Amino acid sequence: MAGSRTYRTRAIVLDKVKLKETDLILTLLAETGRQVQAVAKGARKPGSRLAARCELFCTADLLLAYGRSLDVVSQAELMAAPLGSSPSYERLCAASAIAEVAKFCSFQDSEDPFAFAITERALAMVGDAACDAVHLDVIVAAYVFKLLSHEGYRPDLSSCVLCGDTALSHFSAAAGGLLCASCAASVPGADELDANQVRWLQSLLALRFDELANAPIDAMTATFLLALAHVWAATHLDARLRALEFMLGR
Repeated sequence: MAGSRTYRTRAIVLDKVKLKETDLILTLLAETGRQVQAVAKGARKPGSRLAARCELFCTADLLLAYGRSLDVVSQAELMAAPLGSSPSYERLCAASAIAEVAKFCSFQDSEDPFAFAITERALAMVGDAACDAVHLDVIVAAYVFKLLSHEGYRPDLSSCVLCGDTALSHFSAAAGGLLCASCAASVPGADELDANQVRWLQSLLALRFDELANAPIDAMTATFLLALAHVWAATHLDARLRALEFMLGR
């Protein structure tokens, strides 16, 4: 009986909201890829160990009890704190953007282990001291495109989405990817790209996070790629992504 009422899972804390005077509602991404809403009772009490073990962006080993509308955190053990104890402002911004997109791409009635794996890896890269502020933009942009591609929103970056021409110079989220100059003239809001930006956009999907983090890139190109990722996610998730907006406007 007791076993049927509880379950254990590793999970990433994506969000937390205050409940009453001492409780927290946690939005979790379980290792199965399922989104879980759970109450951490007493987490806001002075000296509570539960709050420290369920901090934002951390991975925890949780014992959860099934509830009517929200599950309840019975036990929590901290497994990984990728940002460390005193993260920089830039790393907090990047981690917030990753968690926000993960929240929109995970669901309570659907499992997808890839979502957990790529989110955990992206947060680890963001917390790596070797990853500078410029490459934080690249990692977040790559995460957005990789996760949404897995979810079914993969941009066509090999040729013009309208005519198939390989001379690519524009990008449109509404059209579905890269465009040639001729077709872009008929697509409102298409962003113009130079050859280097086109190559970098293709690399976001082709390369691993650690390869992207070690590749030389200038700040302007990195910010431009992040802006394209934001437009792509906002268009296909049909949502306002405030953390990404804040990251772009910081």
